[in-house]
Amino acid sequence: MIFLVTNKRDITMDYIVVELKKRGIKYFRLNTEDLPRSYCSMSDSSFMDWSISINGNTIKGIDVKAAYFRRPGNPEVPASITDPGIADYIQGEWNSFLKSLYSRLDSFWFCSPTNIILAEDKPKQLVVAKRLGFNIPESTITNSFEEIKSCSNSFQMIAKPLRQALFINNDAESIIFTNRLGQLDETDSSSLSLVPIIVQHEIIKKFDVRVTVVGKRVFSVAIYSQSHKETEVDWRKGSRIDLKHKPLELPTSLSSKCIDLVESLNLRFGAIDFICDEDDVFWFLEINPNGQWAWIENQTGLPIASSIVDELMRIGRYEF
Repeated sequence: MIFLVTNKRDITMDYIVVELKKRGIKYFRLNTEDLPRSYCSMSDSSFMDWSISINGNTIKGIDVKAAYFRRPGNPEVPASITDPGIADYIQGEWNSFLKSLYSRLDSFWFCSPTNIILAEDKPKQLVVAKRLGFNIPESTITNSFEEIKSCSNSFQMIAKPLRQALFINNDAESIIFTNRLGQLDETDSSSLSLVPIIVQHEIIKKFDVRVTVVGKRVFSVAIYSQSHKETEVDWRKGSRIDLKHKPLELPTSLSSKCIDLVESLNLRFGAIDFICDEDDVFWFLEINPNGQWAWIENQTGLPIASSIVDELMRIGRYEF
């Protein structure tokens, strides 16, 4: 059985479910918000002696052959629990159960949660990518206003978050996109000194590139971000659904480096962002070790879901 761990709104996992059904492979999808409505059990006799029963379906550890960690949500505390302290306690206990469960599945994961967390370290990504021979924009991670100002006075710079692009302010969600730094003065000092940010030389784009690595397979797409003003610096800005996507053949050496990068981070999957400049030079930006990919398959027909299921079958030693 293939164990799928995510949330009930994860459309990307729906693509995996369709592929598993097509192949007749048994699976159990755990939407972790629903855990407080389940019955669970863990034994101290074996790491694989555990079970979860929910909505009339049961999964047992001994039946798991491979597992895919996607986007689990926080367990939803029953509405009957109105005391915030008790609600936090209940949610915390369920999250502790999940952490223990994840560790028991260490050898079964497509990409383990631990390795995903370690690979999300963007400064580490830049060091590893540079060692592998990728082109990297000149980069600084700092909260020093003087250092940022010095860089921006010499070159056109962009700035982006060190980790978290999404934040909540007064219950409203906002996204911090990559932004071009303008002329800085002392009035910018207090805000730029609050937290470390990634500051990089801006590369003039021909187009953006998203590379999705699944095992030894590499799927590359050109994203024509320069056709709209709001997407020139960050193609996600403006949420345009009309951005042209086109499958792209990467140079063989670059494809090999992408596989090497994913493997060096102890992963089987990676969503890598590049810039292709006007001289057709590819510049590494970052890798998302658990990034989205369904929209690429939807727009281009590239068989990413099928390739992920292939990897799950290899882990589970299914016969193709």
